[in-house]
Amino acid sequence: MTKKAFRPDVDAPEWRGAYVPYDIIKEGAIAVLVVTILTVALAIVFSSPDEKAITIKSWSNADPIDFAQTAFSEFTGTSGVAGYGAPYNHGGPAQGWGFLSPQKWVGVRINVNTVNDFVLNPLEAQPAESTLTTALNQWKSASSATQTAWTTAYGTASTKMTFSSDLIQVPTNSAGPVPVLIDDLTMMARSGALDQALVTQNGFYTTNYTKPLLFLSDGNYLANLGAAQHLGGDQWGMMNETGQYPGQAWLWLYTFWYQIPPYNSSASGDFLVWGTMMILTALLILVPFIPGLRSIPRRLKIYRIIWREHYAEQES
Repeated sequence: MTKKAFRPDVDAPEWRGAYVPYDIIKEGAIAVLVVTILTVALAIVFSSPDEKAITIKSWSNADPIDFAQTAFSEFTGTSGVAGYGAPYNHGGPAQGWGFLSPQKWVGVRINVNTVNDFVLNPLEAQPAESTLTTALNQWKSASSATQTAWTTAYGTASTKMTFSSDLIQVPTNSAGPVPVLIDDLTMMARSGALDQALVTQNGFYTTNYTKPLLFLSDGNYLANLGAAQHLGGDQWGMMNETGQYPGQAWLWLYTFWYQIPPYNSSASGDFLVWGTMMILTALLILVPFIPGLRSIPRRLKIYRIIWREHYAEQES
């Protein structure tokens, strides 16, 4: 029977050196114990900061003007969420590359209408109050042209928006009921009622915080807090914890792509990063099956550097 030819690209050479007893259970137990002690000790000394959750109430109290301006953009359908597209609405193009567009394939699964969901429905859920009720009825009974004229007048004057005596002040008399609606929504937010109203739109008992989070994401307040905590996309924020604390180092590869063209300037940047990582992950999984690539470690012989003392003894 002929001996099978050795294939360096596939077969491992037969070991002809000496064998040394090795207690892997003992070594493993010691390693686990040391790592456990270090983990507990370092967690006590360098624990992650416990930042308080950001809510619409805390946002509207800290920066009521930013909240009111964001609420107005939701009301006019010009906010980021209103123009995002799937899975929230049909307001914007889906991310993709060529014919590949999973966002479009999935479609609108969490329907968000910022005008109704973020402004009108929460206001209508408030206890009856004559000024607010009149403003809501006036808005609903007006034609689309009249509504556009009101929001245009308010938008023009909103650059001079001020906050005093717990009220949003906008210098215009041509905006119809819009000032009342935005001011009442701001007061509702400052009381904490808006947080609850956005959560309970789909039922009283729910843990779905999608709408409050989307509302928060449209304002400048959350973005500014994130930048101050070194969490911005251009600050490698995906792998950081607040305050520039080290986070999940294995995420550096995801974050890296967001720092270079065309990922950092493409409207489909998220999709391109995801696609790139899927390709790299597939290549990693398929390494044992790709001729040439699977032989790189054996041909580079880096293992001989790691085990240099062992090979020195064998060759002496």
